[in-house]
Amino acid sequence: MIALSGIPVIETERLRLRGPEPADFEPFAAFMASPRSARVGGPVSRAQAWRSFGHLAGHWLMRGYSMFVLADRASGAPLGMAGPWFPEGWPEPEIGWSIWAPEAEGKGLAHEAALAARRFAYDSLGWTTAISLIVEGNARSEALARRMGCIHEGEFTHESLGGSRIFRHPGPEALA
Repeated sequence: MIALSGIPVIETERLRLRGPEPADFEPFAAFMASPRSARVGGPVSRAQAWRSFGHLAGHWLMRGYSMFVLADRASGAPLGMAGPWFPEGWPEPEIGWSIWAPEAEGKGLAHEAALAARRFAYDSLGWTTAISLIVEGNARSEALARRMGCIHEGEFTHESLGGSRIFRHPGPEALA
């Protein structure tokens, strides 16, 4: 088994943000097959989930950064993903997040991870701004974006994902 190397690990109070590992595919595929994935392009087949998981890993190679897998610090179980993200066709770099495990929802884990990911993007990648693209109607993600200090700035339509709302993050100077 080959693992991606050189990916930083970020620890928060409850989480370890790390690179994707082969064993993470099963929880990811289960999430992507469920109705809960509707806000991130799902539900999709296992074959399409495989392609999406490869996109997650390949983004590290192509951009030098990507979404981190959120692993529970105590058990190591993969719970979701969050991190800097800028696939082809995006309007600008994004901080994204999703929780794969239903039992991990509503506990503030996405907030904890997204804050750590944003700090990484500003401090380690040198970003001076970031957005989050949130599919219309995703009230929970919109609430999280607002809790992080984001402002609704406009709309964006992606050829494969459809319409999203653009939320602008405060810059690094506002977070000091």
